[in-house]
Amino acid sequence: MVDHSAPELSDDRREGRDETPYERADRNWNEMLQELRVLQTGAQILAGFLLALAFQPAFDDLDGGQRVLYLSLVVLAGVTSITALAPVAMHRLLFRQRVKVEVVSLSHAAVVVALGLVAVLVVGVVAFVFDVVLGGTAAWIILAALGTLVIVAWIVAPFVLRTRRRAGKGNS
Repeated sequence: MVDHSAPELSDDRREGRDETPYERADRNWNEMLQELRVLQTGAQILAGFLLALAFQPAFDDLDGGQRVLYLSLVVLAGVTSITALAPVAMHRLLFRQRVKVEVVSLSHAAVVVALGLVAVLVVGVVAFVFDVVLGGTAAWIILAALGTLVIVAWIVAPFVLRTRRRAGKGNS
């Protein structure tokens, strides 16, 4: 069953598009691939950064809590990378199975999850660095600040834009 509530599968005719569901799926898959490239690159760079830390001399200076945070971030980086790669794997495994519309819908969900994981990973890595360099209080402050920024930039701003756009269309 296709989830037509996913934004990239909605009826685009109201925007002047005259596409079949398959044409729309092809277009949206290509657009999603651009997003996936950015997500995958960012997640893999952060994962590489984290993995390299364990082999640095200063790693021995980490306290128990910092090691737990570090290992949690390593696992999160792995989960994030796997999630960001899942749509490509799904596409490859289902290639020529005539399920492109469903693949795009499922991939949309994976991209949304990957974005959330990347947000947590970035905030966590920065908080970890602040904890190591300046201590726990600084880490909590930066965690709150960056967490707020993520919420405003990734959730509130798009919601406001969508709400304004819908309100504008309703008045015209």
